[in-house]
Amino acid sequence: MTESTAFDLDDELAATDTWESGYADDPDPEAITAGDLDLAERHALRRAAGLRTELEDITEVEYRQLRLERVILVGVWTEGSVQDAENSMAELALLAETAGSEVLDALYQRRQSPDPATYIGRGKVDGLREIVAATGADTVICDGELAPSQLRNLEDRLKVKVVDRTALILDIFAQHAKSKEGQAQVELAQLTYMKQRLRGWGGNLSRQAGGRVAGGAGIGGRGPGETKIETDRRRINTKIAKLRRDLTHMKTTRDTKRSERRRNAVPSVAIAGYTNAGKSSLLNRITGAGVLVEDALFATLDPTTRRTTTSDGRVFTMSDTVGFVRHLPHQLVEAFRSTLEEVADSDLIVHVVDGSHPDPEGQLSAVREVLAEIGAAGVPELVVINKIDAADPLTVQRLLSREPHSVAVSARTGEGIDALRAAIEADLPRPAVEVQVLVPYSRGDLVNRLHEQAEVLAVEHTAEGSLIRARAHPDLAGELADFAWVDS
Repeated sequence: MTESTAFDLDDELAATDTWESGYADDPDPEAITAGDLDLAERHALRRAAGLRTELEDITEVEYRQLRLERVILVGVWTEGSVQDAENSMAELALLAETAGSEVLDALYQRRQSPDPATYIGRGKVDGLREIVAATGADTVICDGELAPSQLRNLEDRLKVKVVDRTALILDIFAQHAKSKEGQAQVELAQLTYMKQRLRGWGGNLSRQAGGRVAGGAGIGGRGPGETKIETDRRRINTKIAKLRRDLTHMKTTRDTKRSERRRNAVPSVAIAGYTNAGKSSLLNRITGAGVLVEDALFATLDPTTRRTTTSDGRVFTMSDTVGFVRHLPHQLVEAFRSTLEEVADSDLIVHVVDGSHPDPEGQLSAVREVLAEIGAAGVPELVVINKIDAADPLTVQRLLSREPHSVAVSARTGEGIDALRAAIEADLPRPAVEVQVLVPYSRGDLVNRLHEQAEVLAVEHTAEGSLIRARAHPDLAGELADFAWVDS
């Protein structure tokens, strides 16, 4: 291939990418939201399906194409119905596709418990090896968390890469994390997972370090009998400690903002729910936030908080949070604990569930398990059944009857959004102290605070000032004590 040919081909591909993004012909740059730009950037980095890395032997030009990982899914069904097992495998397939893989086949078996040596048993491993050879797969993904010995045994027998559900979810998080805090949280979870699974090929991690060590270990890499695997584990522990210190500093900023909202008595609403249930779409619909919306698992990792107002003028905040999933890795819950505190410290949880999903009840219970783990089980909850435009009406009615405090909406069409707003306003905490004050016209700042932080019941303008009856928080009520008005 000549240099000019390669240059022309790259230009053509670049032009195609620009055209597909939909922005090249857009005459109004202000119409492009931040979420649109994020979505375009993510799609630009995504590997294209159907392309391969092998060199093609053709006469005029030699070129390389990017190939998706070809994977086979394996599951062990220990409890529940056949439908539960199939739903779990379908979700694993979506996770694999989100990570950038092409699913070739999926198989699962019924067992009392996973095999302690190979997860699926020796006989099934032989059958799986034949399927791997026949399909040309390069990766096997197991629907569960594998012990280090299970992982090693499977790779030794299958001769291809084996990953478990936890590693798959961590990989998706690593692809989607964008903020500095999100990237640090994902790296912390990955290192915690990796530390227990260090292994070497042919014993190359078992040699002792000493003298002039190859690979630059040198000073600091030597020790009385310290092996390379011990050195790697020590370096991982050092990196984990640094990441935790960095996340502690980042947490301080979030705590400061949270304490400022509490001081101003601003109620907070956290949108939580299963991944891809439509949480970001709801935030955009209610507040006009313009955050990234994508029909993919774990599209949102970095929390977004927006201020909005009720119909009577009270200010409150809404926060979009990371989505949950069945068997969410414990490492992720620990790493994202500082972010998930937004949910535990909120005044109301808007629990979004996908009404068009085959198992919405399973989504509800999986999310509530994580909420209990982060200490948010006692926070008031409003269940929002989303995507009713694509859901079976009988399923929606079943969920509404199962969850008495629930609302059915469609974030895409806007159906039910007014009812959702009313339900949120009704559930927001109301100020405890009722006041009746005569505020002079020179103190417009107090009147403004009453409208923002209190619930104004009545306003009458007199010659001396504004006569206001409202319900306020104790701090604001104390500041208004000097303007108290008593009916004569």
